[in-house]
Amino acid sequence: MTNTDDAPQAGPVLVLTAGGGNPWMIINHLKRHFPDVRVVEEQPESKRVLLERRRRRFGMINAAGQLGTMIVSRLGKRFAMRRLEEIAESHGLSPLPDLGVPLHGVETLNSDVFHDIIDRLRPSVVVTVSCRILSRETLAQIKCPVINLHSGVNPAYRGQMGGYWALVNGDAENFGATIHLVDAGVDTGDILAIVRARPGKGDSMLTYPALLTASAADAMVDAVRQAIEGRLSPRTPAPGPSRLWFNVPVWTWVYHGLTKGIW
Repeated sequence: MTNTDDAPQAGPVLVLTAGGGNPWMIINHLKRHFPDVRVVEEQPESKRVLLERRRRRFGMINAAGQLGTMIVSRLGKRFAMRRLEEIAESHGLSPLPDLGVPLHGVETLNSDVFHDIIDRLRPSVVVTVSCRILSRETLAQIKCPVINLHSGVNPAYRGQMGGYWALVNGDAENFGATIHLVDAGVDTGDILAIVRARPGKGDSMLTYPALLTASAADAMVDAVRQAIEGRLSPRTPAPGPSRLWFNVPVWTWVYHGLTKGIW
């Protein structure tokens, strides 16, 4: 049964994403609590663009290794489907798109087309889940709080695959997700909530993001409610290591799987 008894909204809750089951778990959960939830879905970046950007940063060999992991992850999802369904069901969530949620498609969020959507909808809060980094120009167009769900504990595990890297580093206590305000950096904004989880025996790189997303769903509802009511209480990230992590090259993934049992 849908529950929309939360605070009245001055504007919609606008979710920005590149699509996928994990973002839809959050979108559907928000829809249970808030009467007006809308989605802007951008087109995923092509593998060619990703490879070229990573080639410039890491060199061709490491970039190809990261691309290999992405391909393995995509192909392996079919074998992890039962566990992914179990994660969603155990948290009372659905990863299936709700056709009743208004959806606006754009090529990229960093565009005049998206800026026009923001100006027209005037959202009360913007939520980002699995989308590109918003440019400074795009952030300047948004006049409400922008909240991100990051699958890693900030600031130690910013970037990609935060849960996986925490386990590889023997830091299982920091297997978790962070809900934070978005600034011009990469997962550097002030923190609203950190949710820690514990992976099960059947979890792997293929399911860690879903587990962390599902674990943080209630905390995201709380953060959105606080934003609508004007009572957000962000805190500066705790002092300590702050590192930006990236996708693991396929051979490193195999090595840690064979030597540590962390897949």
